[in-house]
Amino acid sequence: MKIRSILLAFALLLGLTACGGYPRYLNLPFERGGRGFNSPADDLDPQITPPFVVFASDRNGSQAIYLFNTQTRQLLPLPGLNSLDQVASQPAISEDGRYIVFAVSRQGASDIVLYDRETQQKRNLTADLAADTRNPTISADGERLAFEVAKQGQWDIMVMDRQGNRLLE
Repeated sequence: MKIRSILLAFALLLGLTACGGYPRYLNLPFERGGRGFNSPADDLDPQITPPFVVFASDRNGSQAIYLFNTQTRQLLPLPGLNSLDQVASQPAISEDGRYIVFAVSRQGASDIVLYDRETQQKRNLTADLAADTRNPTISADGERLAFEVAKQGQWDIMVMDRQGNRLLE
C-alpha cells in the first residue's frame, strides 16, 4: 500500500506540473479511516485540475469516484454520483471543477457518465450506444467530452457535447 501512496503522490506532482503549476510535493497525512486523500485503499486514475484531484477508489467496499480539494485538504461530497450496483473508474474533471465524467461498468455493460456538481445530477451519455466504452476526458470548459468506443472490432474516439449530442465519430 505504501508504494501506491508514493505513486499517487508522484502522479499528483506530475499533474500539477502539467497544469502550469510548479513541481511541489503535497505532504498529505495518512488516514486509515478513508476520509482523507492518502488511505490504505487502492486509489486509481488520479486526474488533477488544481485545486481538485478526482480519483477512483475502493475505500468503501466498492469502487467509486472521489473528489479531494488540495487547498482545504478535504474530500468533497458528491451526492448522487456513486451507486453500489456499479463500478466507477477513469474520472476526469473540468477546469472549474463543476463537471466530472467517468466510466461505469454494471452487469457487463460499460457506459460514460457525466456528473454536474452544481445540480448534483448525473447523466448516462452512452445508454443507447451498443458498444463498450472507456477512458473519458472532458474539455477545460466542460462543454465537450471524448472517450473511446469499441465498434466493429476496433477502438475509435467519440466526441459529444455535454447534452450527449455526438459531435465527431
